[in-house]
Amino acid sequence: MSNHFTGLSLGAPLGDQRLDLCDLYAFQAPADPARTVLILNANPNADALHPDAIYRLNIDNDGDGLTEIAISYVFSPPQDGRQTFSVFIARGDEARSPEAVGEKVVTDAEVSFGTMAKRVDSGPYTFFAGSRSDAFFFDFDGVQKLFDTSGGRNFTAPHLGGRSPWTGVDSNTEANVFSTVVELPTSELGADPGIRVWGRCSLREDGRLLHVDRAGHPSVSSFFNTDETKEEYNAGEPVNDRERWTDQFVHLMGHTGNYTREEALAAIDADAVLPDMLVFDPAKPARYPNGRVFTDDVINHRLAFLSKGDIPPTGLTPHTDFLDAFPYLGNPHPKTA
Repeated sequence: MSNHFTGLSLGAPLGDQRLDLCDLYAFQAPADPARTVLILNANPNADALHPDAIYRLNIDNDGDGLTEIAISYVFSPPQDGRQTFSVFIARGDEARSPEAVGEKVVTDAEVSFGTMAKRVDSGPYTFFAGSRSDAFFFDFDGVQKLFDTSGGRNFTAPHLGGRSPWTGVDSNTEANVFSTVVELPTSELGADPGIRVWGRCSLREDGRLLHVDRAGHPSVSSFFNTDETKEEYNAGEPVNDRERWTDQFVHLMGHTGNYTREEALAAIDADAVLPDMLVFDPAKPARYPNGRVFTDDVINHRLAFLSKGDIPPTGLTPHTDFLDAFPYLGNPHPKTA
């Protein structure tokens, strides 16, 4: 849940966990490097997603910051513990519509809420939607000690130096999440040479779509925003990120890592943090910041980025329950009372 806490005062967008985008992954399929896996996780409660929302993967394949391919998931109202999902794929100008448009490649497929992962094959695509074990690992208590979270400020004021904040405890070992997974031929992405991917959650309210959350680079939205900027950031488009957010990011990095402006800009460019889209060149091994895999320690990466290497690693190790086969994320953990 590296993109968790993107609502106000460390909460979910609009106070609704179903709207909370948690993590975005991009990597080569383990059994076939000619295929790409894209995973967008939401809802840390790992139950039904919002029936009035659109959960979308946006893909920029030519570096212009605009969406060339949109994969949109929509969900039925849950009933008797069950839910169905449909998937649309749009390309070109149609992909820039905020609506779920394009070719309907999945219609009313069953969401998987148990340990049986129900895959859906549609032409060259394979889809999954449902509860899975959360692969993200982090020391939440340590992060709280490290950052000032008073007054809903979020993770924007690290306390550097002194005793290590880390507890050595992974807060996410028994966590589940709702996952949407697509595997497709890499050739379908039109990478030139790579792609940039970002997730969006939009909610239909009073006849219009509200863009309530987005996800690109892990922890960027959570660590760089405050309550004053979150809603604007979540509603924004990556194509506008550099103009709108560069000064705020540079200012924060001056406080967190004593960066000069030139150093901050160089670090932002080295990781391609702005625009806030996950970069993936499928011709190179997937490892953040080139795509993202389950073993990437993105919290250590982000804290080193913020502090110019001054914050020590957490010492945590990746989870081991993920799978070699589709849908790759492990079976959900049993719910506890």
